[in-house]
Amino acid sequence: MEDRRQSDNSNILSRFASAATAWTGSTSAFVIAVLVIVVWGVTGPLFHYSDTWQLVINTGTTIVTFLMVFLIQRSQNKDALAVQLKLDEIVAAMDGASNRLISIEDLSEEELKVLRIHYKRLAEMAKRDTKITESHSIEEAEARHNFKKDRRKARGK
Repeated sequence: MEDRRQSDNSNILSRFASAATAWTGSTSAFVIAVLVIVVWGVTGPLFHYSDTWQLVINTGTTIVTFLMVFLIQRSQNKDALAVQLKLDEIVAAMDGASNRLISIEDLSEEELKVLRIHYKRLAEMAKRDTKITESHSIEEAEARHNFKKDRRKARGK
């Protein structure tokens, strides 16, 4: 029962964070932020530019900034995970691609450096062999598309 409650709370927080992230990136949120600053600036003479008047905007912006750091990080984490999963799917689906690259983000920095050197060597060999425009031609893309289409037909999909 407690797991279900925790899951419900997690879903509620997740939905709230997603909605807040979407809203804070909207035009409406920007317009409201500008209006708050304009109202604050216009009321300066009314409050004689007092310390309290300054404290209101400083405190408000500090709180908003603090909360936004976490919302932005959450959004970036989710986006990075989604991109990584898509890349893993591409690697897994491609003939000739090394499945060892799936979940490569879990490797240590040293292991990644070793792989980087390997792929730099491959890139240098490719540069010597052909021009970049020759290896990414329309004809090559069409041939690859037709190859995949034929394979799907052969599988009955």
